[in-house]
Amino acid sequence: MSTANRIEHLRHMRAQAQLGGGEERIRRQHQQGKNTARERVAMLLDKGSFRELDPFVSHRSTDFGLEDNRPLGDGVITGYGTINGRLVYVFSQDFTVIGGSLSETHAEKICKVMDMAMKSGAPVVGMNDSGGARIQEGVVSLGGYAEIFLRNTLASGVVPQLSIIMGPCAGGAVYSPAITDFIIMINETSHMFVTGPEVVKTVTHEDVTFEELGGAYTHASKSGVAHFVADSEEDSIFLMQELLSYLPQNNLEDPPYSPTSDDPVRQDPELDQIIPDHPNQPYDMHEVIQRVMDDGRFLEVHKHFAQNLIVGFARLGGRSVGVVAQQPSYLAGVLDINASIKGGRFVRFCDAFNIPIITFEDVPGFLPGVAQEHGGIIRNGAKLLYAYCEATVPKITVITRKAYGGAYCVMNSKHIRGDLVLAWPTAEIAVMGPEGAVNIIYRRQIGAANDPESERARLVAEYREKFANPYVAASRGYIDDVIEPHETRPRLINALEMLRNKRDTNPYKKHGNIPL
Repeated sequence: MSTANRIEHLRHMRAQAQLGGGEERIRRQHQQGKNTARERVAMLLDKGSFRELDPFVSHRSTDFGLEDNRPLGDGVITGYGTINGRLVYVFSQDFTVIGGSLSETHAEKICKVMDMAMKSGAPVVGMNDSGGARIQEGVVSLGGYAEIFLRNTLASGVVPQLSIIMGPCAGGAVYSPAITDFIIMINETSHMFVTGPEVVKTVTHEDVTFEELGGAYTHASKSGVAHFVADSEEDSIFLMQELLSYLPQNNLEDPPYSPTSDDPVRQDPELDQIIPDHPNQPYDMHEVIQRVMDDGRFLEVHKHFAQNLIVGFARLGGRSVGVVAQQPSYLAGVLDINASIKGGRFVRFCDAFNIPIITFEDVPGFLPGVAQEHGGIIRNGAKLLYAYCEATVPKITVITRKAYGGAYCVMNSKHIRGDLVLAWPTAEIAVMGPEGAVNIIYRRQIGAANDPESERARLVAEYREKFANPYVAASRGYIDDVIEPHETRPRLINALEMLRNKRDTNPYKKHGNIPL
């Protein structure tokens, strides 16, 4: 065969690989409102930057008629490219090829890019659209999943791992995304479940739809599996690009710096009026965050899950920061099981990737009740405490109002290596709220009074005056400074600059034993 013929044969092979499962299946994919695996990669990466790996790989199976069906690429597009000029590795499952099912070689392709990402120190983005394990291959398909799970685990905390669920994700296929750092699901397109509705109905007799069992909003609001919900594939990809802009390439790098025109010494007088005069009246902590951060931008994570705690990414003076904050307008900002899990995992992610943590605290305590105690609030609340304690990145706290009881300790207090703890004049730092404290301390005195209610009110006001303020804690050095709310932005930016070269270490060990 001449050189010209060989080149022509290569071009033919490349064209064949580009077609995936064929024009008819591509047409069906488009009819369902879904892009092909290649189109998704093209949307995600900078134009012309994608370099495909293993386009000519095909499966090795000979059973169940598979020997006559050997599409090139074997159901997954893999390779690398750039997003805003920064290297990323990517795999995109192709539903047009045997339903995107995972075979031995399909798994090997994914493992190859994950191994390369670890060596190069760059993020991995997976776009999942698969019918699950390729049943015709039996145990070797399951082995392929396990090989991927192992790499997800080894890469955890080394390079960012990000998943977009572009279609069905069932059985063993859900566990790889679950180990990754963030999951984006698409409304009415994505589904994740260990067992589908038919199996659920057979085993438990529960009648449930795909959306109710494993849809995007189910996992975003109830299970907490999904961190973000997008309205379309295009939105999910834009969201992925924005998320990556806050993250470093790996655990040895600092997060990217993004110049801002927002004045670093800008003060916001509106913050002086944001805390209501009545201590039990709610306000929206989102407004505090947006007024303090660069250009008012905040990428919220887990927006629909455990809404009593807010977590997400923003920038201060151009530097990427992770934000953890109570939401007084939802369950009074109390810490419960789901909020503790949500906050703990986010804090650990930030710590793994050198992202400073800014905490806005207004917490009345942990949520009481039989359901919480039996559900393990002690064990789960300890997860958030553990995460803050072990974190060595710069950690700054602003106490806006309440900081009561054990929740005061948990929310990055000075006692657990908080680097800088600031308080607004409206801060209340005590073992518990004035009403509860008075009812315990002065129970007999109130009972013996001629007018118990007046006596209780007098004692509550006295307790509030003495303890429901930041100055007792400040006199002990537990609060580094009490500041006016409008000063918050410049003080935080100045603190980040001061902590820029912070070094802190934990005792040498294989790993800790977080109370899972």
